[in-house]
Amino acid sequence: MTDVTRPHERRIENRIFFSERVGKATMNKWLVSVSIALAMATAGVQAAGDAAAGKTKSATCMACHGADGNSANPEWPKLAGQHPNYIVAQLQHFKGGTRKNDLMSPMAAPLSEQDMQDLAAYFSSQQQNAGTAAADQVPLGEKIYRAGNANSKVPACMACHGPTGIGNAPANFPRISGQHASYIAKALKDFRSGTRTNDPAKMMRGVAGNMTDAEIAAVAQYVQGLR
Repeated sequence: MTDVTRPHERRIENRIFFSERVGKATMNKWLVSVSIALAMATAGVQAAGDAAAGKTKSATCMACHGADGNSANPEWPKLAGQHPNYIVAQLQHFKGGTRKNDLMSPMAAPLSEQDMQDLAAYFSSQQQNAGTAAADQVPLGEKIYRAGNANSKVPACMACHGPTGIGNAPANFPRISGQHASYIAKALKDFRSGTRTNDPAKMMRGVAGNMTDAEIAAVAQYVQGLR
């Protein structure tokens, strides 16, 4: 197992990917999608909850996500250290039916907006437990994360999620560093298949739709060890 602790020289490959190899048409389409998502995020939720109240309200969340937001089951996401606005948005999507899950949809149904804000404030304030990546998956995972795949028009993950995977809070792009590889892989496959459709401007469906199973598995492992 390998810890992925710092960016490498493939930052240069990422610039080449976007500026030279992808082509102007693909780049323009991607920039339009990002601009739309940014505009939507700016007009979106603004988490301003009470972490103490959220801790009390999180009693029903602990069974799956852990007392401090670090889930023991890799199929369930870590919430510790996630951007609060992103947590609120996902709870809203579960409650409104934009995102469906047999476990989360009924859990979110009775939550008020204040409940969501408080839960988000609590979990975002917790420290995420570090993850590790399978060493044999790191080379391909790092390549896709930092440079994408020009041949299949898969953009670099770091374009939205950042060099260290911390995401972009103002744009509502989630933190993925340290997240369970199993959860990341499932999310990408759900976007690819269209099972999950709550991504602004179909951004993630467009990305995952061109990824192979091998690329998904490698990226998922890579970000699990990213910090």
